[in-house]
Amino acid sequence: MPRRNTKRKTVREHAHRGSERQKRVTILAFCVCLMALAIGRSLFGMQITKHEDYKAIAQQQHESSYSLTPKRGEIYMNDVDGLYPLAVNRELSTIYAVPRDVVDVEKTVTMLVGSLGVDEEEIRMRLNKREDLFEIIKKEVNQEEKEKIEQLNIEGIHTMPETYRFYPAKELLAQTVGFLGGSKEEKVGQYGLEAQWEEMLRGQSGYIRQERDASGRWIAIGRREENPVKDGVDIILSTDYPVQYEVEKILHETIEKHSADEGTIIVMRPNGEIVAMASLPSFDPNKYGEEEDMSVYLNPAINLTYEPGSIFKPLTIAMGLNEEKITPESTYVDTGSVKLSGYTIKNSKEKVYGLQTMTQVLEESINTGVIYVENLVGNERFSEYVRMFGFGEKTGIGLPGELGGNIKNLDNPNKTLEHYTASFGQGITVTPMQIIAAYATVANGGRKVTPYIVKQMRYHNGIVEDRSAQFGERIISQKVADQIGQMLESVVTSGHGQRASVEGYRVGGKTGTAQVVKEGEKGYDADATIGSFVGFAPIEKPEFVVLVKIDNPKDVIWAESSAAPTFGRVMSFLLDHYNIEPSQKETQEEQVKEIESQENI
Repeated sequence: MPRRNTKRKTVREHAHRGSERQKRVTILAFCVCLMALAIGRSLFGMQITKHEDYKAIAQQQHESSYSLTPKRGEIYMNDVDGLYPLAVNRELSTIYAVPRDVVDVEKTVTMLVGSLGVDEEEIRMRLNKREDLFEIIKKEVNQEEKEKIEQLNIEGIHTMPETYRFYPAKELLAQTVGFLGGSKEEKVGQYGLEAQWEEMLRGQSGYIRQERDASGRWIAIGRREENPVKDGVDIILSTDYPVQYEVEKILHETIEKHSADEGTIIVMRPNGEIVAMASLPSFDPNKYGEEEDMSVYLNPAINLTYEPGSIFKPLTIAMGLNEEKITPESTYVDTGSVKLSGYTIKNSKEKVYGLQTMTQVLEESINTGVIYVENLVGNERFSEYVRMFGFGEKTGIGLPGELGGNIKNLDNPNKTLEHYTASFGQGITVTPMQIIAAYATVANGGRKVTPYIVKQMRYHNGIVEDRSAQFGERIISQKVADQIGQMLESVVTSGHGQRASVEGYRVGGKTGTAQVVKEGEKGYDADATIGSFVGFAPIEKPEFVVLVKIDNPKDVIWAESSAAPTFGRVMSFLLDHYNIEPSQKETQEEQVKEIESQENI
């Protein structure tokens, strides 16, 4: 009996041990499977899902990659002998120190101050930062200074090449050009053309990847991958340097003479091409960081709006002529005022003119006269013309931050009072660019124009893209455009624009003395005005359209004393500079040809 029990016990123990062994084998097999799955997953990740990542890491270990920086496109304008640089790249140097490598601080300070003219205390402070690996000593170092430092061979002092943006014209055309600014790591175009055409000017970076050996040296017959750099596009403007220089000079003298706050002059061809565009005060893009008032970066020709005043009146007259509601000789009786809805609109200086023709309405700048025309045209049609002339929308000149003005007062045709005041340029706001573009429409015979200042784009591959004038819809007929031209000529010969005349030429234009809206309040500032004059010449074949805007002149009130004479000076220079034949001479030649023709008959 005892033996049987022992045998049974042994069998049970053996069975139990077998069961335990089986469990261990099962667990071990399970663990092996898990490990296999983990390894498989890892291999799958390495070979499939993360193949490119590991490939890139491997490539980094035996490849060198060098970034290729594109040359930023440059900006030029026309000059007598070619092109005048406005924004160019200068290859200069930066002098820097590795302070911990400087052996004798005081001796080094003395040598740097003597060679570079830097501040002694500032340099001493920088060199005493013994743990620093990089301290700027001087930036924008020319070749002469660079060579001087290299010849001194000072321990811990080094040079490195840097490309800087340089603006040779300084304040000239500054708001139009803009500047390159931003962080040390990345500079981008700020304001003006530098901002508007940033992507084109910047170009596209490239790179070179080459296999290297264990020592980091390139393998001559190794694999090489190259993505070529694409340099930025050079931009050529339509502006003319001698004209731009003279216009800014005249504007500066005018502002100084009248103690004005600021001023703007635009010179445009009848097809929309900008010949000159000046606004003062200006700034030097090379020192843009020194300006306390950042508003000086704005271009008043497109970034600021104002109520145009009487320079809007010829456009209202053009609407009446085009709708055949009036002729230049049409008459009406001026009583000195117009009353509507409890409001009374009066003429300037509260004058009463009596019986007047439409030409005389412009000569004398009569408010009630253009109200009479607006009433004939009708509110709805009047507002349509205002929009067709381009007001209420951007001109599309291709510069950043352009404003479209505000003509919301004309949205409701039932608001007659607002339409009446708009007829003589009050209650609506415009930019100088919008106004001169509207006058260019008259000068070219009635076609809407898109102003442009970028005339040519020169690509890195040699392709040259010329940008030409873009004419839009016809707004007024050729006949009406000719009539308005003659009426504007009458303003210069017989009206308030006489000081805008140019001897020997037929000149037409219109004065405008606009009130200035109070800032943050209703009503107008009684102590501030804006004097404007816009016109073109020669009347028989317009070559140039000119706008002059003088803000808040202190010694005179009326535009005929500030903007009109300035217009005359600018137009006189233009006609002489471009050798435009005098109108009288052309008339005499035509008379001679006519006499010869009659004699031949």
